[in-house]
Amino acid sequence: MNRKIVYGLFAVLIIAVVAVMGYSILSNNESDNVNNNTTNNGNNNSTTDENITDDNIGSGTGKTLVVYYSATGNTRGVAKKLAENLNADTFEIVPSDPYTDDDLDWNDDNSRVSKEHNDESLRDVELESTTVPNFDTYDTVLIGYPIWWGIAAWPVNSFVEANDFTGKTVIPFCTSSSSGIGNSADILEDLTKTGTWQEGIRFGTNPSDDDINDFIDSIS
Repeated sequence: MNRKIVYGLFAVLIIAVVAVMGYSILSNNESDNVNNNTTNNGNNNSTTDENITDDNIGSGTGKTLVVYYSATGNTRGVAKKLAENLNADTFEIVPSDPYTDDDLDWNDDNSRVSKEHNDESLRDVELESTTVPNFDTYDTVLIGYPIWWGIAAWPVNSFVEANDFTGKTVIPFCTSSSSGIGNSADILEDLTKTGTWQEGIRFGTNPSDDDINDFIDSIS
């Protein structure tokens, strides 16, 4: 056979082998890409369906805030202990016109609290501030107050009315030497009509660490 013809056939054979190998490699690569894309798309769909739902979409951060009004220091002491144990922030409700010892003399019919008790129109107590910095970041708000004539000390009313507790769990607590929490929390809830309010608790004027811890365990 002519040597040129042999060389020609050999060259054609080499070209054919290279072409077949190249097509095979290209086909395998395309198949791998399709498989990878299908897997990734499947994972993305799973994340969307399982994790991003109406139930867990929210702006809260799990932070806790302890809000309190304290006339004589008892409620402040409890609030500070709660905040320390809960790693929470605090906000003190402060009347623009603070109550003096004479103002708080409930045995005197002419004292400020006695007049306010007898005339409900006088209970609209102006506060230094009702605005909590970054209030939207708190999921849980504890509200503490002393009991005055069976209800929450009315400076708390002004704070509650001025704030929106939507999306927050609200846990009231009070301090009292004898009176229970009664319906004081229900009255506060009616004033705001927002938030999920839990049953409150009464502390004595000087609760023990065990009392504080038991309360924290009950709300954790």
